[in-house]
Amino acid sequence: MSRPRTVRRVIKNKPTLEGAGVHLKRVFGFGDTGVFDPFLLLDHFGSNDPRDYINGFPWHPHRGIETITYVLRGKVEHGDSMGNRGTIGSGDVQWMTAGSGIIHQEMPAGDQEGGMWGFQLWANLPAAQKMMDPRYRDIHAADIPEVTVGRGASAKVIAGEVGGTRGPVRDIIIDPTYLDVSIPPGTAVTLPTTAGHTVFAYPFEGEAHIGPDKKSLVTADHLALCEDGDEITIATGSVPVRFLLITGKPLHEPVAWYGPIVMNTQDELAVALEEYRNGTFIKHGRE
Repeated sequence: MSRPRTVRRVIKNKPTLEGAGVHLKRVFGFGDTGVFDPFLLLDHFGSNDPRDYINGFPWHPHRGIETITYVLRGKVEHGDSMGNRGTIGSGDVQWMTAGSGIIHQEMPAGDQEGGMWGFQLWANLPAAQKMMDPRYRDIHAADIPEVTVGRGASAKVIAGEVGGTRGPVRDIIIDPTYLDVSIPPGTAVTLPTTAGHTVFAYPFEGEAHIGPDKKSLVTADHLALCEDGDEITIATGSVPVRFLLITGKPLHEPVAWYGPIVMNTQDELAVALEEYRNGTFIKHGRE
């Protein structure tokens, strides 16, 4: 017998400044890490004014986490301490595993109309993989499958599986699902979820009822954190909805966090910060 997920909490995003003055909407982050475990932070960026984002995110370190950047419009030019260079364009995803440490920069450029829209999600790494070698997975929009999930409804499958179709991001430790779902008006869609995993839905266009009883109306710019279960139902009324559906396996480990460095203990965090100060932060590629 199925166990439908209900809404545990609804959270409104909040405006914030990050990097060298980039205007963002922070959906969650730098708070109670337990309820979103294994996820740490979700930022929603969006503007048609380059002044809101053009200064970007100059060189900065990451360790112990994965950062997932999904661009809806515009482009982000990136580079790192391993010599990688590239551009993430509209519809593209970059899944970066910082592992033992990487220093990189992300510089938004916008599209021809000046639009820069998308998301960045941070996922934690378990203690046993905190110091793994860094790696990148750059996924082009054309490589992300889109499947039908209901009458007129569709899902872009970045990670996880829907109806037998798997996303291109695989072999991730937290076993995530990352979907971009669009549902037309007057339609209900039920999607499977893994029991025991953390699940949240983030509508960024329109609104929808989330849960089997249609009591929880969640509007754009609000996140619905769900209770446990093995499926989730999303139903629209008179307007369509587009939302992220993200799930992952909790780690149930302590978190010691300072900016983009996330370890398990304060001692480990102190070592990481000292290594960054003295120039020994980068481990990969050194003898």
